[in-house]
Amino acid sequence: MIIVPVKDGENIERALKKFKRKSERTGIIKQLRARQQFEKPSVINRKKMMKAVYIQQLHTAEEI
Repeated sequence: MIIVPVKDGENIERALKKFKRKSERTGIIKQLRARQQFEKPSVINRKKMMKAVYIQQLHTAEEI
């Protein structure tokens, strides 16, 4: 549970901004979106491998 302390007289927009920042840091939204649809472990591993290959290609392109 995310708790955002709000001071007396503090603007509601500022409190919402704090809440959004905290929820983004904890990764709750990512986790909820991931749970909406089931992915097989093989698909998850394939995505991780493809991401690793992509990042590796970016690093090798920077060196050249």
